[in-house]
Amino acid sequence: MTLSIRAAEAADAGALATIYLACRREMPYAPLAHDDAAVRAWFAGALLPAGGVWLAERSGEIAGFAACSEQDGLLWLDQLYVGAGHRNAGIGRALLERGVLWQTRACRLHVFQANAGARRFYEAHGFKLLSLGDGQDNEERCPDALYQWRPDTKE
Repeated sequence: MTLSIRAAEAADAGALATIYLACRREMPYAPLAHDDAAVRAWFAGALLPAGGVWLAERSGEIAGFAACSEQDGLLWLDQLYVGAGHRNAGIGRALLERGVLWQTRACRLHVFQANAGARRFYEAHGFKLLSLGDGQDNEERCPDALYQWRPDTKE
């Protein structure tokens, strides 16, 4: 397996939106708040132009992506999705390393409380639970969890 991480480009928007939509459809506890067309438009018109998006290519195929942003002086991991056929191959960790684990400052993220696999993944990589939310602050209205990673928790 050849794995590489690179900055996402405008031409990647469709492939990344496809991965996102497929992954989100695997989450029956968190229905999509927007239809496919709106999601694809958001990837092309907002997420990728904002920068901070990396993708993983495995043997020439886009396998997953991560998106980070800054808000109020904090780094946020806003998205991290790996396509179904590429899971358990180190892709999530590679994306996390590129976006977060090399940082010298804290990073926060929200994850749905019901997403036990994602919660285990983040906890295994040093993220600590800060609080649980009732979902009123997210578009899906699903209970979420706020996590934080700090550089002094590196493995």
